[in-house]
Amino acid sequence: MKGTLLAIVLFIITGILLVIGYVSPVSTAVYFAGGKNLLQAPTTPEAAAGNIAYLIKVHRWSDAYHQLANKAEFNESSFIQDLTGRYLSLRSFATLSSFDVTPLHESANQAEVLLHMQWSAVVGRFDTTRDLHLIRDGNTWKVDWPLYKQPQVPPQVIPMTYLRWTVIQPDSSNDWGAQNVAPPRVSIVDMRPVSRASGVVILGELMNQDVVPAWVSVRATLIGKNAQPIASAGSFDMICHKLLPKQVTPFLIRFPHVDLSQVTSVQMQPVSVLVQASASPVIEILNQQFHPGADAALTGQLSNESGEIVNFSHVLSTFYDKNGQIVWVAGEYVPRALLPGTPIDFRVPVPEDLAKNINSERTIVSTYSTRSPL
Repeated sequence: MKGTLLAIVLFIITGILLVIGYVSPVSTAVYFAGGKNLLQAPTTPEAAAGNIAYLIKVHRWSDAYHQLANKAEFNESSFIQDLTGRYLSLRSFATLSSFDVTPLHESANQAEVLLHMQWSAVVGRFDTTRDLHLIRDGNTWKVDWPLYKQPQVPPQVIPMTYLRWTVIQPDSSNDWGAQNVAPPRVSIVDMRPVSRASGVVILGELMNQDVVPAWVSVRATLIGKNAQPIASAGSFDMICHKLLPKQVTPFLIRFPHVDLSQVTSVQMQPVSVLVQASASPVIEILNQQFHPGADAALTGQLSNESGEIVNFSHVLSTFYDKNGQIVWVAGEYVPRALLPGTPIDFRVPVPEDLAKNINSERTIVSTYSTRSPL
């Protein structure tokens, strides 16, 4: 009896869906496929901007370019470089994971919207926003795309006077890290466990106390009340791995789904390996300012003072209270490459509940360059 009733119910539901699909096949298909991610008729500014964002998301660069109102101002290649970066950078490997459109102003023939885009990369996510101007063309709206003006670096001679350390291996066939020398002396100068809603976070700072550069990492093991390990994890990317002599790096290690009340002690294990390094590129941090409040963040600019392109930059900030104790460690990847003498903005977000305790901060920049020619 129950089986017969279930069959009848399923038959009725299937019939209803078939009728709906026959009457309005497009809207039904859009609804069940997640219509907000599909192209819409550009009869509103929001729909037109959403269409461009969707085409960018699925890498239909040419289709997006040909729908722009101001495509005569730049070519398709420039449009693609605006989104993926002219030089190798984090943007080169990022994909648009989500977006939303916020209307700002609309008149009979013009409109302004804010396009917020969230990008995914191997090191996490980053956000970008574009203020879009739209114009009406008959019954449709078209986007004026605000092309990012990539600075042109003029030919110049920059003297290189930085220190450089080179490691000479007697046997070039050795694996990386397999060295017949003592590792550089490094030490943890500060460490603090913090309880967060997501779990336990270990904050701290590590210093290269040696006179040679070192590749460093930190691993932490949480010990429970029964003297048994609860979990073990490393700092991964929340650390500057390459340290020059006497340089200090912050580190942050996350233990999700662990309660601090379970932890009786923390075992810390710093690791170091001798590596070659140089004191270049020199990255200056300009206009650094902490903004407390609901949307707390540290903002500033990075200026590349060297003569080479810096393809990847990671801003790492340590925040302290009035007693000099570590409150938080945060980082942010810069999505664009740093060109010599061309400042780029950065923004490092800080949890709102911790922002009120912050009195000072210290920021370093971890970089990687492919030695790209200008």
